[in-house]
Amino acid sequence: MARVTTASGITIGYDEAGGGERTPIIFLHGVGSDRSVWRRQLERFGQDRRTIAFDYPGYGESDAAIDDMTRDDFATSILAAMTELQVDQAHVCGLSLGGVIAIAMHHAWPKRVRSLVLADSFADHPDGQGIYDRSLAGSENMRILAEGRADVLLAQPADPAVRSEVIETMARIDPTSYVIGARAVWLADQRDRAHEIRVPTLVLCGTEDKPTPPALSQALARLIPGARYEPIERAGHLGNIEQPDAFNTLVNAFIRGVDSRT
Repeated sequence: MARVTTASGITIGYDEAGGGERTPIIFLHGVGSDRSVWRRQLERFGQDRRTIAFDYPGYGESDAAIDDMTRDDFATSILAAMTELQVDQAHVCGLSLGGVIAIAMHHAWPKRVRSLVLADSFADHPDGQGIYDRSLAGSENMRILAEGRADVLLAQPADPAVRSEVIETMARIDPTSYVIGARAVWLADQRDRAHEIRVPTLVLCGTEDKPTPPALSQALARLIPGARYEPIERAGHLGNIEQPDAFNTLVNAFIRGVDSRT
């Protein structure tokens, strides 16, 4: 694990693997996890290129989040960390909240984003307020919340080891940070921003995703000119850990295709 302090004084946690001349890839986690959920992706993509998974402020090894932080503040923090790590441009892959932040990063500084992979995410959520309200009510005890959410997040029957990983990762999140992250994701409306995207974009979604059903990812793909939608079979909301081989294969083919056009 490592930490980088940005010019604004915020310290961001990250894991890194690989190197070389190919465009780096950055992974952004969901509201109920941290950078550790990208271990399988760092192992795979670190073989070919520089690969970085970040924590948001308030998560993992990063500094605490400020109470009024927004998705745009998270995006700015990741862009600042990229600058400190001398990553001028990257493929940006975000899952759920990570997808929301990836869109915000593109909006803030589109030239820093070579392509987007938006997994199990959306431009706006029809039940966003309700999910946020339930997240707020359950955040007082993160372990109880995690145990209740795991079977909703994962396709059933879930692998017991994966289920345990999801619970342990969510249980260690600071409750205040979780609420800030929940607000950033579930209350997002980035339909206009999505329509403005002009970089190659791959939209992924587990076929059994309950919190963000495939219809929302399909709607997101329709908003983004030229975006491609691909389902991940037998996956719920966390395809990168439920079906890592399928997830990695789709992402690898996509970013290699983008690289070949440069």
